[in-house]
Amino acid sequence: MPWQIGTSGWQYRDWRGVFYPETCPQRLWLEHYAARFATVENNNAFYRLPSREVFTAWHDRTPADFVCAVKASRFLTHMKRLRDPADPVARLLDHAEGLGTKLGPVLLQFPGTLRADPGLLEACLHCFPAGVRVAVEPRHESWWTPAVCAVLERNGAALCWADAGSRPVTPLWRTTEWGYLRLDHGRADPPPRYGHRALRTWIERLARSWPGEHDIYVYFNNDPGGAAIHDAIAFAHLATAAGATVTRTPGRVPPPG
Repeated sequence: MPWQIGTSGWQYRDWRGVFYPETCPQRLWLEHYAARFATVENNNAFYRLPSREVFTAWHDRTPADFVCAVKASRFLTHMKRLRDPADPVARLLDHAEGLGTKLGPVLLQFPGTLRADPGLLEACLHCFPAGVRVAVEPRHESWWTPAVCAVLERNGAALCWADAGSRPVTPLWRTTEWGYLRLDHGRADPPPRYGHRALRTWIERLARSWPGEHDIYVYFNNDPGGAAIHDAIAFAHLATAAGATVTRTPGRVPPPG
């Protein structure tokens, strides 16, 4: 399967004139984005869970091959801190089912203060049906243990590989047959862009861990100034040159805003 390459969100005002034409109304930004990228990581649900009708509208407004990863509500990860997960997970999935076959992985991003608890993690993962892919992004070093890795493997969940400052901030565990990478900010100029050397290194890591035909999701979260757009396009071009098959991206890097 092609590597899915996109950005974390699409509704950024400073992308006007960088990615969105000045004449494109904000209500049509999703259509503009989805005609040029085949996937997005939807982070709206993290701050406020959209209704099922909103998810259905996103389904109806995007091409047939579009894939939407969904960042789980902070109510589950940051407020409940994984406790009593059944109702929050059920509510999230009930709403996100509006995406139909366009629903991609669900991302569970933990707060940096949440220390490792393999039992809580396993109980939370058990709330997801077998057909739903889950990527887990812990952000406290106490999670990097064999017990946590085993929980992810048993439940078919991916450890979300995360980058900050053009360096991994998570172990590079392969815990399932598909991969998930989030890139937060690079060290190139202008900030927070990524340099080609850093992008090539990530492509090599992914190709070594998932050789051949595997689903890999790559999202750029360095949105200021349209950096994520520039870097997603550059990443796709470099991955193609390295022999990977990737989903659609714009044919060229947009000019600076």
